[in-house]
Amino acid sequence: MKKLLFLFAILFSATAVFAQGFKPVKMDSLVTVSLPANYNEKDTLGQHIFSATTDLGYVITIVEPNARTNEPLKKAKDLNKVFDKYVAGIQKQSGNGSAQNVRDTTIGTLKGKAFTLITDDGSGNVQYRDFVLIYTKEATYTLQFGYPDTRKELVKAESRAYFGSIKLSPQLQRNDQYTDLNSTVSEGNTNRILEIGGGIIVLFVIVWLVFLRKRSVSLE
Repeated sequence: MKKLLFLFAILFSATAVFAQGFKPVKMDSLVTVSLPANYNEKDTLGQHIFSATTDLGYVITIVEPNARTNEPLKKAKDLNKVFDKYVAGIQKQSGNGSAQNVRDTTIGTLKGKAFTLITDDGSGNVQYRDFVLIYTKEATYTLQFGYPDTRKELVKAESRAYFGSIKLSPQLQRNDQYTDLNSTVSEGNTNRILEIGGGIIVLFVIVWLVFLRKRSVSLE
């Protein structure tokens, strides 16, 4: 019976997505995402905001131009710092929200950050907000899909229809995020060297302790 209910839930959520008719919408000249046909569009404090209610939740996409005075990011670690700052800011704005499953992701040729913000008003009303962040030297894109805890097993089709529809212009390349494209490789190599070096030190300590133990036993 449970399996039948689960299959029905998947079928219902998939049918809802297709019935609602997600359609490609240009966020700007470089980024496109699919939204329900009934979406709203407005400009607020320099931000271009697209929002819509879905059958099971809601979506919000924000395009925010970056300040022209911002220095270009140089390395991949600088981009990670920007993402960390955005995640912390969103979590703080939510009040009691907790950012969970924070992870790196890739959209086309660009690096992004994905996470889920969970809020609880204390009366059992738990809300989920899935985020994908994209940063370029010209603008920051924040894509959000929100839904209540009671629907978290039903929203997967809508979530895929939304986040999976993100399309980037071929003009956008990794150097639109940071200038030193070799930094990711070099930082990765440095981490591997540190890991190998740490492993060798630990192995040496273990061998040395075993040697000392055998030596003390032989002296007895």
